[in-house]
Amino acid sequence: MSRNIELSEEDIKKYIKAGSIAKNVREEVYRVVKPGTRLYDIAEYVENRIRELGGEPAFPTNISINDIAAHYTPSIDDRQVIPDNSVVKIDLGVHVDGYIADTAVTISFNPAYEPLLEASEKALEKALDIIRPGIKLSEIGRVIEDTITSYGYKPIRNLMGHSIDRYLIHSGVSIPNYYEKSVETKLVDGVYAIEPFATNGVGLVGEGSVVTIFSLIGYRPRARLTSVEKKIVNWVWSTRKTLPFCERWLRHLAASVDGLRNAIGALIRRGLLHVYPILVEKKHGIVSQFEHTVVIYGREVIVTTM
Repeated sequence: MSRNIELSEEDIKKYIKAGSIAKNVREEVYRVVKPGTRLYDIAEYVENRIRELGGEPAFPTNISINDIAAHYTPSIDDRQVIPDNSVVKIDLGVHVDGYIADTAVTISFNPAYEPLLEASEKALEKALDIIRPGIKLSEIGRVIEDTITSYGYKPIRNLMGHSIDRYLIHSGVSIPNYYEKSVETKLVDGVYAIEPFATNGVGLVGEGSVVTIFSLIGYRPRARLTSVEKKIVNWVWSTRKTLPFCERWLRHLAASVDGLRNAIGALIRRGLLHVYPILVEKKHGIVSQFEHTVVIYGREVIVTTM
């Protein structure tokens, strides 16, 4: 069984508020994401709207195009735009006092990929239909896999849904997007992100060489850190704890972009930062993703992001 966490009514209210903000912003991205729009502008819009609505980004906005499945957020000087005929995944997170909502949509500018989007979206719908306290994770995986394969596509086997705790996006329980009979873990009280990924590739992702998202590995200030390195560690710990961040959010901490990047690189080498490389479909298949966050509370199942 997965770890049963105690949720208070106040906790639930904050999870619901985070989910409401995430839903509103997610719905707005449909009019913001267009071919020719800068990725930088999309990410800044999403994150600023989250703040305007009373939350904070739980992680940098992921804008993953075509065969990139996850973990790309634009850098400070990013000039990329949404390509014509592309398939774009927007994965966004909101936290309210550390209580997190995680949600994602895929937008296609090529009609040929609409069935691929429908496969992952329908898989999410069917998974949510069966979620209840005590259900085995293997049963959720079975529904997701059966739905995606019925469209002629494959689920991505090494990307999974996950449990969520306060200030912790991935808190230990993984929810497979395929059927694995040996998985006996059951859903108990807690918070979970359900996120089916579908592809016309081989159904696996690998790490790419690009890294634009980081997180702090605990709070371990050291005397030998430079001034900029100390500023980064202190700012991240005081505002993010171990939640992911990106260089766009650190512009005020260094005199130049190069200085900021040098400091981030040094913190990685010192073992103080965790990195999140982009995840790319291994045969460069196109990837779609949809995601909602679910709170299980006693006999209740609350989809906070719907």
